[in-house]
Amino acid sequence: MHETNAFDLQALRLFDEVARSGSFTAAAELLGYTQSAVSRRIAALERAGGGPLFVRLARGVRLTPAGTALHRHAVAVLDRLARAGEELAAIHAGRGGTLRVGAFATANVDLMPSTLKRFLAAHPGVELRMTEALTSRLMDRLHAGALDVAVISDYPAGLPAEDARLVRLVRLCQDRLLVALPAGHPLAAEPDVDLRDLAEESWIEAAPRGQPTPLVAACAAAGFTPRGGLRVAEWSGKFGFVAAGFGVTLVPELAARAVPPNLVLKALRAATPVRTVYAALPEIPLPSALELVEMLGQWEMCTTVSPT
Repeated sequence: MHETNAFDLQALRLFDEVARSGSFTAAAELLGYTQSAVSRRIAALERAGGGPLFVRLARGVRLTPAGTALHRHAVAVLDRLARAGEELAAIHAGRGGTLRVGAFATANVDLMPSTLKRFLAAHPGVELRMTEALTSRLMDRLHAGALDVAVISDYPAGLPAEDARLVRLVRLCQDRLLVALPAGHPLAAEPDVDLRDLAEESWIEAAPRGQPTPLVAACAAAGFTPRGGLRVAEWSGKFGFVAAGFGVTLVPELAARAVPPNLVLKALRAATPVRTVYAALPEIPLPSALELVEMLGQWEMCTTVSPT
């Protein structure tokens, strides 16, 4: 083939119209060309295709076998481009496309499921893809362009300083950290707990010993260093070891509904550790991502503790 630039979109649309109408003149009138301009463009296509695409008749034209083959491809190309335009319009309007969402584990207990249910009911044309990971991993994926919105927190080690500069952070709420005790614990019947009353308890945490955490800071403010216990990463595992009497642990209020009935959650009277929950967006966010973030800010806890 020669003159491959002859197969541009305008030429394909013109070729398609000539094939459909069976007339250079009719196609010219419909598309605003002169008849001679149509003839030149079709001749350029025929040179690029290596032979005739139309049989010239006394009145009008009809496709040759080569023309029929090209017309099949032209229709497919034009249809795909039309659908691409429709999809892009839907994405930019927040009505369609794929929304890639990430969240840390405890946000997936209630915050994400309930909010995403509302979001998809209002945006049935949006395809959702969900990722669960630690905040650091979610931020890596957001920076790499693999996520459109990430729900993250500053617990246990805070947000890396560079994250706040590279993405848009929307503060959603503050999440209290409650203490989980076995149901038979001496303090289980108390309305709340003084952290100093837990000075002799072993603490079950995921963070390596010695790493600064809200628990370490809160205990320091209360005048003691927390005793290290088992290191368990998964919440279900922490709950099991607490229930078995191996120690106590902090549980984000976001995850309160996942706590089994053989444990009790208690608020701390003073120096309550808290974490801040954010929605992180790329510098140029999708409209659907912005709408999801708005809905996240309307979730029960986020409206009870208003972000500032």
